[in-house]
Amino acid sequence: MDDALELAEYLPLNFKSPMEQTYVSLLWETFEENYSHGKYQFAFLAYHMLMMSFVYFNIWQIKKTWPEDFRKGLIGFNKETESKIQNGTSPFVFSSVNERSVFRFLKLIGCNHESIGRYAKFVEVRNNAAHANGNTFFENQNQLDEQIRDMLMAVREIQNQSHPVVLNCYEQFLNQSHHVDQRQYEDAGDQIREILIHSNYLSRKDIGVCLNYDILNLQDDHRESKVSLHVALREAFGSEP
Repeated sequence: MDDALELAEYLPLNFKSPMEQTYVSLLWETFEENYSHGKYQFAFLAYHMLMMSFVYFNIWQIKKTWPEDFRKGLIGFNKETESKIQNGTSPFVFSSVNERSVFRFLKLIGCNHESIGRYAKFVEVRNNAAHANGNTFFENQNQLDEQIRDMLMAVREIQNQSHPVVLNCYEQFLNQSHHVDQRQYEDAGDQIREILIHSNYLSRKDIGVCLNYDILNLQDDHRESKVSLHVALREAFGSEP
């Protein structure tokens, strides 16, 4: 159980809407309750949904930070799906895409075909476990724990590949938020929480990437005000969140 909770580090610190927060909290409660009571098949289903949510949040960051690259990733989808994704206001819009197909967006951050194939296999396991086919796919805790370890390995790989997106996201935030009189919130903490974290669905792991941004070697006319924002981020989350 303790190892499985690592996934929380990769999920957003905060959500833009209470409904999203309620949904993710419900998945955690469902996983923990079924795991504790030995209902491992249902625990897996909830955990898989949490993992897929993580994938959606990462793709959302690509959509927001690298919009031109993201549009290229839409090639092959029909017009209706393309429009729905482009106009979506929540990462959960990606749930409208076939789950095996949605992994192909990860090519935009350098995930290769072999890796994407491994990630898609989790969907196959989920499909088998979710159907009323009379089979029990997780008969004991060890079987579920092994599957969770594999899923967490995939999550770590995707997170590592997403570092350039997160860094670019943070650079954009600094460029757009350094001027106190022109940003959405005068208080630096409010600007970080609402515009950086909420809008981009940043996780603790993402914040760790931002904290490692080489702010001290930044050379531009607004260096001082950007450093001030970075200091506010460090004050809120420390050197390692």
